[in-house]
Amino acid sequence: MAAPVCIVNAIAQDKFKATIAADFVSNYIWRGQDMGNVSLQPTLGVAYKGFSLSAWGSVGLTNSSDTKEFDLTFSYSTGGFNVGITDYWTNNGQDPKNRYFLYGAHETNHVFEANVGYDFGILNAQVYVNFAGNDGTNKSDKRAYSTYVELSAPFRLATCDWTAAVGIVPMATSSYGTTGFAVTNVSLKAAREICITDKFGIPLFAQVIGNPCSQKAYFVFGFTLHP
Repeated sequence: MAAPVCIVNAIAQDKFKATIAADFVSNYIWRGQDMGNVSLQPTLGVAYKGFSLSAWGSVGLTNSSDTKEFDLTFSYSTGGFNVGITDYWTNNGQDPKNRYFLYGAHETNHVFEANVGYDFGILNAQVYVNFAGNDGTNKSDKRAYSTYVELSAPFRLATCDWTAAVGIVPMATSSYGTTGFAVTNVSLKAAREICITDKFGIPLFAQVIGNPCSQKAYFVFGFTLHP
């Protein structure tokens, strides 16, 4: 599902601001979960006075069975505070539930998630909760209201912008493959823009990701294209 770097952040402003961009990543890793190999992930968004509406997608470039995803996010931010709702949708090939306009509670591939957070500058805290759609189940085989909490800290070192993050899932849910409280994401990311001309540069990033819950680790490299 949508990686945090690809979500359009709204900033209070008097004019509409459009965002068009595309990430190319060596692996699609989302909150410590492996969602696919080499992928193209476009973003289209518009923001106005703190409100933001964005579309984000992902398609595998080397493996036809990789997750194909289309997400819509509506959010609002002011100062360090942000709140939003995301509609995640995945196209699972021949699965009869893969129709986009299928919203039945026990039939849809849509997952609806609410998020709230605050950026303190030295620390960014975000909470995400699935409240409807194709959510995972808990140990009682009931809707888990799957929750993910992430703390991230940005810093500058050796000409790169770094972000260290820790993500936890506080309860059992099949969405994250947890049986109770678990740390599912420990990551360190470095980013730097490579200048091609005086007016054009390509942001490069590399990220080391570990999932203590699944005992998996990943190294991801990518770059972003934008006007």
